Amino acid sequence: MMKLGAFLPAPGHHVAAWRHPNARPDGGLDFDYYRSIVQTAERGRFDMVFLSDGAGVRTHYKDADELSRQGRMVHFEPLTLLSALAVHTTHIGLTATASTTYNEPFHIARKFASLDFLSGGRAGWNVVTSVTDVEAQNFNLDKQPDHAARYHRSREFMDVVTGLWDSWEDDAFLYNKESGRFFDPAKLHILHHKGEHFSVRGPLNVPRPPQGHPVIVQAGSSPDGQDFAAQWAEVVFTAQQTLEQAQTYYRGMKQQIAGHGRNPDDVKILPGAFIVVGRTRAEAEDKYDTLQSLVDPVVGLGLLTGQLGNVDISGYPLDGPLPELPATEGSTSKQQLIYQQAKRQGLTIRELYLKVSAGRGHRFLLGTPETIADELEEWFVNEGADGFNILPDYLPDGLDAIVDLLVPELQRRGLMRTEYEGRTLRENLGLPRPSFTTTPVEP
Repeated sequence: MMKLGAFLPAPGHHVAAWRHPNARPDGGLDFDYYRSIVQTAERGRFDMVFLSDGAGVRTHYKDADELSRQGRMVHFEPLTLLSALAVHTTHIGLTATASTTYNEPFHIARKFASLDFLSGGRAGWNVVTSVTDVEAQNFNLDKQPDHAARYHRSREFMDVVTGLWDSWEDDAFLYNKESGRFFDPAKLHILHHKGEHFSVRGPLNVPRPPQGHPVIVQAGSSPDGQDFAAQWAEVVFTAQQTLEQAQTYYRGMKQQIAGHGRNPDDVKILPGAFIVVGRTRAEAEDKYDTLQSLVDPVVGLGLLTGQLGNVDISGYPLDGPLPELPATEGSTSKQQLIYQQAKRQGLTIRELYLKVSAGRGHRFLLGTPETIADELEEWFVNEGADGFNILPDYLPDGLDAIVDLLVPELQRRGLMRTEYEGRTLRENLGLPRPSFTTTPVEP
C-alpha cells in the first residue's frame, strides 16, 4: 500500500492560497479549523499529517511592505497544536518539525515522548537543522552555522535523544503500593553522555514512549542530508520532478540505508506531490488558474529568492533567464532542483516564480482522479516512491477534493488502505518498534 502524508500549512501549499475566496487566512490560529482538516485527512486514511515549522519568520523579504503581502507567517507552535489534536483523532500520525540547531536534546526527547503518550503512539519528529539566518538571529547569532557544522551537531543530537528515550525499559514502572517500589531500579539506564556539543546525564523524566521511539522523519536531499537520513530516518520526505530523478534518488537512498547496516524496507521514501484535482481536467485547470491569478509578483519573486537559498536575483530581468547561482548555506538540494527545472524547461524568472508558487519545487499534478492516480501509481510501482507527501493546493477545499475524489480511486486500484491496520504510526507505516538499547546503570 502507498504511504501518504498530508502536508498541511494553514492556508494550503500554494503561495497565494490564503487569498482564495474559500480559504481561511486566519486558519493558522484557529484550533477548530485545524481539527476539521486533520479529521478530514484521517477520514481519508492518511498515515500522517505533517506540520512544517521554523524558529522565526522564515519568509524571504526586504522590508515590512513585502512581508505584509505574505500569508504563512504566523501559526501555532506545532507540538502544542498536535498535542491538542491528539485527543480529537484516533489513528492518524502526528508529525511536527523541530530543529536540532536551536533546541537542546533533552527538550526534544521529552516533548516528543510526551506527544507519543498523549496520542497513544502516533508521534513523529521531522528532524531539521534549519536553513535561514533569520532563525539564527533569534538565538544570539548573526548568521546560521555552516551546512557541515549543523549536520555534525545534529548527529550527536540524535545519539542523545534516542539514548534519553531509552532511559527506562518498557516494563520499568511497577507502581507497586505494597512494596513501595515505583519502578524496578534494575531497569533504569542513565545516559551519561559527554560529547563535543552536549553533556547530558539523564534519565529522561518520561517513560519509554509507546512506540519505543517516535517515528523519525527527515527531509534533507543534500549529500549530508542523505547520509543523515540513511543513518536515522524512518520516513524521508524528498522532492523530484521526473520518474528518472525519483528512481535515482530512491535506489541510491536504499543503498545508503543498507550501507548503514539497516533494512531498506524499514525506511519509507515519500516524494512531495502538489495536487490540484477536479472531476474534469477543465475543473482542475480553473482551480489552478484562480490561484495563479492571485500571485503577487513581489511575493512570487521573494518566494523564488528564498527557494534559491536567498541568492539575490532582483537585478535580473523578470522575463530573462535565471543566472548561474553561487553556493548557498541554505537548502542546497532545493536550489539545485529549481535551477535544473528552469534550465530543462527554458523558463524565465517570471515563469519560474509562477511554477514555484505552486509546488515550491515539488512535483505538480493537475487533472482528474484517474490521471493523477495513474501518475502516482507509475512512481509507486517503478521504484520511485513508497508513497507520497501530499500538498493540497488550498485548504480546506483542496484536501476535501483529494479525500473525496482521489483517495477512492487509489483504493479502487488496491493502492491505498480502506481501514487503518494498527493504532500506532509505526504499525500503519509497517515499521518495526526499535529494540531497547541499554546503557550502564547508575552505580
